[in-house]
Amino acid sequence: MAWADPLPLAGIGILVQSEIAAGHIPGAVVLVGHQGKIVYRAAFGTKSPGVKLRADAIFDLASLTKPVATSEAVMQLVEAGKLRLDDPVALYWPEFGLNGKAAITVRQLLTHTSGLRPDFVNIADWRGKNGAYAALDAEHPIRPPGSATIYSDLNFIALGALVEKITRQPLDVYARRHIFAPLGMKNTTFDLSPAQRARAVPTDVELGRMLQGTVQDPTAARMGGVAGHAGLFGTADDLARFAAMTLNGGAHILAPQTVAQMTNAEVLPDGALRGLGWDIAKPDTSDFGASFGPRSFGHTGYTGTALWIDPTTNSFVVILTSRLYPSDHGDAKPLRAAIADLVARVFQPKVLPGIDVLEDQHFAPLLGKRVGVLTNLAGRDLAGRRTIDAIANAPGMTLAAIFAPEHGLASDREGKIDGSHDRATGLPVYSLYGATTHPTDQMLNGLDAIVIDLQDVGVRFYTYPTTVAYVMQAASKRGIEVYILDRPDPIDAAVVQGPVLDPALRSFTGFEAMPLRSGMTLGELANLFNAESHIGARLSVIKMQGYARGDWYDETGLPWINPSPNLRSVTEEALYPAVGMVEGANVSVGRGTAHPFELLGAPWIKAQDLTGFLNGRAIAGVSFAPADFTPSSDAYKGQRCHGVRITLTDRTRLDAAEFGMELVAALYRLYPDQFRIDATASMVGSAGLVDAIKAGADPRDLLTTWQAGLDAFRATRAKYLLYP
Repeated sequence: MAWADPLPLAGIGILVQSEIAAGHIPGAVVLVGHQGKIVYRAAFGTKSPGVKLRADAIFDLASLTKPVATSEAVMQLVEAGKLRLDDPVALYWPEFGLNGKAAITVRQLLTHTSGLRPDFVNIADWRGKNGAYAALDAEHPIRPPGSATIYSDLNFIALGALVEKITRQPLDVYARRHIFAPLGMKNTTFDLSPAQRARAVPTDVELGRMLQGTVQDPTAARMGGVAGHAGLFGTADDLARFAAMTLNGGAHILAPQTVAQMTNAEVLPDGALRGLGWDIAKPDTSDFGASFGPRSFGHTGYTGTALWIDPTTNSFVVILTSRLYPSDHGDAKPLRAAIADLVARVFQPKVLPGIDVLEDQHFAPLLGKRVGVLTNLAGRDLAGRRTIDAIANAPGMTLAAIFAPEHGLASDREGKIDGSHDRATGLPVYSLYGATTHPTDQMLNGLDAIVIDLQDVGVRFYTYPTTVAYVMQAASKRGIEVYILDRPDPIDAAVVQGPVLDPALRSFTGFEAMPLRSGMTLGELANLFNAESHIGARLSVIKMQGYARGDWYDETGLPWINPSPNLRSVTEEALYPAVGMVEGANVSVGRGTAHPFELLGAPWIKAQDLTGFLNGRAIAGVSFAPADFTPSSDAYKGQRCHGVRITLTDRTRLDAAEFGMELVAALYRLYPDQFRIDATASMVGSAGLVDAIKAGADPRDLLTTWQAGLDAFRATRAKYLLYP
């Protein structure tokens, strides 16, 4: 991983030194990763008396063995078809089924719901790995399998045994070959070399002898140092590699859907939350849960180790201490909580989109339903996972169909689009910008709910809101529920501008009588459509958290994803409503160039004349320079165009409607015989305004003509606003 500036996290050192001074720990190594970079890495305190702790020190990872080695190995076997999660363990290990354990499944071992006790009562009754397995055969559940959550090392001892029995390889050999070596985790092992042992941090003093490089866990030690629940040693750097792999969807270790399955919270019979081998953030019980979001996950170790991963912020924290040395009275919990709080505050995004809020609700509104999803490339959670995959991998519901708007599922197409199939899920992708723009009975057959996750752009003639309206109409007729996963208006939702669409001009590029900029999110628009157009859909909007109306997209903290192929930045979004007003006519607006909506031209335009005219109008928020360009697609493909390059100088002063009317007027004034002004009416929203320009009206004199309609819309809009 690359390195980044650690300054925002400088307070970690103060926290660690405070805990060392309090006698809770002798030292610590702390490493923080964020957005694919290591942003903090430091060591504090001592390894042993007089020996400074180094950042590459090797620690006894204790129960981090469970997710880092054993769970990964088990899920690799599941992917390979050699193991099934809901099979009884006894199917693969018949002796395990004795003494009331026949019904215990692999999933129950991973989620600590097997009913087995936390550990062996007396490890002196056996010796060696095979002795432990025989003792496990003799164990009785203390609760009925599946009825309660009991954190148990016996569960993972059994899982380690399963790996060995199925692969015919010792757990340490399998993990080295299939997990650690492929990830470059060179210092992660159950069996330290002499050189590695010298780098190991002492963990305990046993009978006057310091334990260094020897596993601290008594059960794992009696098993020979290799066990499914403990025995692994490693460094902060190696754990960073492992965390990065997990955040990247498994890389070449596991498939993305498997990582999602492991790290999604399972609601267990007693209400507890766990992943498959992972602990899930719980605000009231976890060292990390009170700080990181409910989608975060990780694990801690008895010796004072911790790894915590937060896909919402694409970050992770590694904290390695040896709290049991030189006495067993140390405590790593205060340090974990303090570092978690600091890191979470540094990286917490300002805004949570609707999909992330739904994930935090564990998809509760969709449980038990067959679901269709209308989405595209921008439909992703903060971890980068597609909304499609999040729903497909969530337990308790069925993803049955996928719908795509204009520009297709990948948001990279122009023109009509045929249906296709989604490779990851194998489901059909129904195009709503091809043979039909309305969902058909066949497309909707068997659905209970449709989830919509689209990034709108806040402009009347963008087609996504109309597609949403058509879906709501079709769903209403069939009693299908509709859920909008809301996202920001990228050009802020506080400004309402421009002429309200004439009823006679309603079309696919204008469903409702709206101004050029409605100042509404897609969820708010859907509520307005549903009521004002009497659609009557069973509509629910999953609101964003942390969103304020005045936020531009680049102020939300959300990553930019192109909503369509020619809107690639907030700057282009800001210019789009104005420049888009003329693109229905015979001009190029820069599509097919590197700067769509920042260029405007045609072969018949004189660049210097248009530049001088527009600059002479002193339009607030923009300036103009001559430009020549050759589009590779769309209008005037392959032809040399002359015109202007538009620079956005102050987006807060720009009135998009005024700017758009200035463009219409300038092109008509300079090129009345070439510019097809009547073709702009549908985008302007009013044939009367176009006629006024043709009659010689100054664009600025027209600004008041749409004020009455704008005021009426504002009054209607106010009833449907969801955000302050």
